[in-house]
Amino acid sequence: MASLPSLTVNCTLKLEPDSRKHPAPSTSLPTQKGNQTVNQLNGNSEPVRSVDFQEALTMIKEGTKVETSYYVPVLKECIDKNSISNVQVVHAHIIKTGTHEDFFVMTFLVNVYAKCGNMEEAQKVFHNLPKINVVARTSLMTGYVQNSQPKHAIHVFLEMLEAGVYPTNITLGIALNACALLESIKLGKQIHAYIVKYRTEDDTSVGNSLCNLYSTCGNLHSTVKAFERIREKNVISWTSVIFACGENGQALKGLNFFARMLSEGVLPNEFTVTSILSMCSTMLSLRVGLQLHSMSIKLGYESNLRIKNSIMYLYLKCGSLDSTNKFFDSMEHVSLVTWNAMIAGHAQMMNLAKDDFSAHHGGTEALNIFSKLNRSGLKPDLYTFSSILTVCSRLVALEQGEQIHAQTLKTGFLSDVVVGTALVNMYNKCGSVDRASKAFVEMSTRTLISWTSMITGFANHGHSQQALRLFEDMLVAGVRPNQVTFVGVLSACSNAGMVHEALSYFEMMQKDYKIKPVMDHFVCLIDMYVRLGRLEEAFDFIKKMDSAPNEVIWSLLIAGCRRQGNMELGFSAAEKLLQLKPKNPETYVMLLDMFLSADRWEDVSRVKQLMKEEKLKCSDVQVLLDELLDKAKGLGYESQERLELIEEEDEEKTYSSTVYHSEKLAVAFGLLNTLNVAPLVVIKRTTMCRDCHNFIKIISSLTARNIIVRDSQRLHKFATGHCSCGDFGAGL
Repeated sequence: MASLPSLTVNCTLKLEPDSRKHPAPSTSLPTQKGNQTVNQLNGNSEPVRSVDFQEALTMIKEGTKVETSYYVPVLKECIDKNSISNVQVVHAHIIKTGTHEDFFVMTFLVNVYAKCGNMEEAQKVFHNLPKINVVARTSLMTGYVQNSQPKHAIHVFLEMLEAGVYPTNITLGIALNACALLESIKLGKQIHAYIVKYRTEDDTSVGNSLCNLYSTCGNLHSTVKAFERIREKNVISWTSVIFACGENGQALKGLNFFARMLSEGVLPNEFTVTSILSMCSTMLSLRVGLQLHSMSIKLGYESNLRIKNSIMYLYLKCGSLDSTNKFFDSMEHVSLVTWNAMIAGHAQMMNLAKDDFSAHHGGTEALNIFSKLNRSGLKPDLYTFSSILTVCSRLVALEQGEQIHAQTLKTGFLSDVVVGTALVNMYNKCGSVDRASKAFVEMSTRTLISWTSMITGFANHGHSQQALRLFEDMLVAGVRPNQVTFVGVLSACSNAGMVHEALSYFEMMQKDYKIKPVMDHFVCLIDMYVRLGRLEEAFDFIKKMDSAPNEVIWSLLIAGCRRQGNMELGFSAAEKLLQLKPKNPETYVMLLDMFLSADRWEDVSRVKQLMKEEKLKCSDVQVLLDELLDKAKGLGYESQERLELIEEEDEEKTYSSTVYHSEKLAVAFGLLNTLNVAPLVVIKRTTMCRDCHNFIKIISSLTARNIIVRDSQRLHKFATGHCSCGDFGAGL
């Protein structure tokens, strides 16, 4: 959560006056509100009288002639007020009175325009200077960097070098910050070489900028080297190297630097604290986080919003819900940022949950917090909507997602590409591909993520041709696909049995886009061969893979072998699966089924013994299923009840039959506890077996209910006795 701002050099430049001597203002503008004064000086540098800012501005507007030193405090006040219109008034007066010939005033004016964000005017003033020195160039460069125009800053820097002007340490720091914004490590190293040549590496501002450059470009080794060379390290130096460690996945190293920093007597600032808290969240180190929480209070950061949100996120990430809620409830003023942190934190807990129940609890809490936010009087923003729509996707909470969709329409946030993409993804994950497609078409701007989400959605719902057409449209639009996009494309080819197209896209991915295949790509291709009954090609393809197959691939092969009656290949694949998932009950169920079918009783005994050793028992909850099973059997369904086992020692029944698989129980429970018009949604972390697939098909016809099952491989949408996967998803 913690983020460190760009370490731009923000220091007062020592302007080089020309041959004229300008009296310095006797006093600067007071910082308190109201009673702000400027001092008009006479020729002897003696203050005549004090006037407030508005009176001074009125005098200038009326054309009253003033001393040149009078402009500086007025312009400083314009910077504080960020008033470009008042700067232009003062500028006009400077020109009218002939003061534009004054190098000191005009150089300062470059700085003023830059700090007020008007680089066009700053550039005009710069080019009309009577002479151009390093101070003027540095002022212009600083403005370009602060206004996110790093290319222009580099251009000014190169012109300076070509003119033979020697840059100051401040100039070099600004140039390095421009390289960091451009993420140009090559140009940064060239400037670094220049710095080494003139032996200014140990300068604090230069060293800090080098740390920022290498950190931004992901080069932790060079960041640490630049840091160690700084002669006098300040809090920015330490924070830069600590932040770099966190960004490069070296949280423990960052904590070690933090310990060094404290031992050398350097106190952390708010960015240091948030960086360390972020690392504690990454490492799930609640103990260190608690110590840091205590330290932040001692340092006076108790009310700092960044730090409070980071502490709250740490508690959430470490699963300390009571501490999170107490901390949240103790806040006197809760900003939208804090609400968003709570929602995002609970959403993150869904990813880290050890089981489906915990994941569901985290998502439900996120929805509850969103409801409280709506009642608080604050209005959700695009970050709120994108987070909560993501939660709805993971919960397959279509009804809540539709309500949030309506809210985004009312508030106008639906036009944002992030929210629009989250909406497309939500409808796809909730089984409503038509509404996802409508939301996608209505997006004014589309990113790679939104294209990929829709392609994958079409593929998962069995609309292969639409997925592939959309992919071609994406390429025509000039959007470069990534690894995930090709998973969707290959999945579409697999669903439709399009071998030639799949292999062509697989080759395109590697040759044209230099994307190295990962396991998900291999799964799609193996699935395709299995669907078509081309088992030998599937096994040959496995041999060509540069990584070992995972449990999904072996499960697909087993399903294909059983369907084709090739038991020997199936046994081989089953043994591989057992090695990968030795504690999964469904793996043993599948093995028992196969060995019993082949009358391999020694293997049956071996598997039973393994189950006893692993203390595995499948659940035996039959009450909810009895009526449905009877009705399904009347329509031709035959359950695989022959796998019911009896333990000889205590004659306790241990069901390994697919009759009692969790998805059947979930469907039965859902039918008894939901309205007849509502679709049923079941989320399953493993692959749905063939028997369950056949059973749910019949139930969808029998009850006239839409049933959605999302397993580890795909989304199955059952309606009127048919499934969106075309029965190819009927696995084991």
